Amino acid sequence: MYKALPALLLILAHTAFSQNEEYKPGPDSQRQDGVPRGTTTTYTWESKIYANTKRNYYVYVPAQYDQNKKAALMIFQDGHAYLKEDGDFRATIVYDNLIHRKELPVTICLFVDPGYWMRSAAPESPFQSQNRSYEYDDLSDQYASFLINELIPEIKKKYNISDDPKMHGIGGLSSGAICAFTAAWFRPDYFHKVLSHIGSYADIRGGHQYPTMIRKNSKKDIKVFLQDGNHDLNNNYGDWWLGNLQMESSLKFKGYDYKFISGTGDHSGKHGGAILPESLKWLWSDVKPN
Repeated sequence: MYKALPALLLILAHTAFSQNEEYKPGPDSQRQDGVPRGTTTTYTWESKIYANTKRNYYVYVPAQYDQNKKAALMIFQDGHAYLKEDGDFRATIVYDNLIHRKELPVTICLFVDPGYWMRSAAPESPFQSQNRSYEYDDLSDQYASFLINELIPEIKKKYNISDDPKMHGIGGLSSGAICAFTAAWFRPDYFHKVLSHIGSYADIRGGHQYPTMIRKNSKKDIKVFLQDGNHDLNNNYGDWWLGNLQMESSLKFKGYDYKFISGTGDHSGKHGGAILPESLKWLWSDVKPN
């Protein structure tokens, strides 16, 4: 039995690779000659709403930003994952390319990591932050309030950001994706656009209830992009693929402006990252680039 374990792990690793090998970053996720680069600055924040926690956050400012003009705002949970220039998403590279071609509005991007306890050392990976599930999987307006009352006013001290909800987007992967949907669900007056990658619409902290909640509540003014693969997680918290299919069905039933891109990937950012440029262009297609 034990001798067979390395072979089994090799088979599982090969299977996971095979599921994701078709998803590769395209030209819009690569540095292009002649495209001006934005700047990204790292900060640390100690929260009052999430008492005794701190986190890193990162602010991306495109080269085309003009202090005299209102900029759009896009927020990414698990910000470190979206920022990594050799990672799955490479978000700042994508924004540089698409803003340069006027396929996205000039956008300030706020990349936020989950909080960790101030009395503890920073985790090796932000995905391991003690407060991540408490912040991201919770079905309440607390995280939206944290953004609206703490972080966004802080960056507005320096940057001219539009107050129009249609100029505000929010996204994430896994628990960060359901967090983005929750922020827009409870505060559609502030967040209009949702980008959901491999969303955890599962019973971690009640997220499996969203399809029913969508059906039974009045339609909210939000626009939703969903991505998932049919080899996503299936465990004691639920079936991620089924949860995303249920989300799609409920959004369609209720007449939401949404798009669902399905694939064969697993619980990773490979597929979502490969289609990030097209996803963002669709999500922001109702805003004229400036």
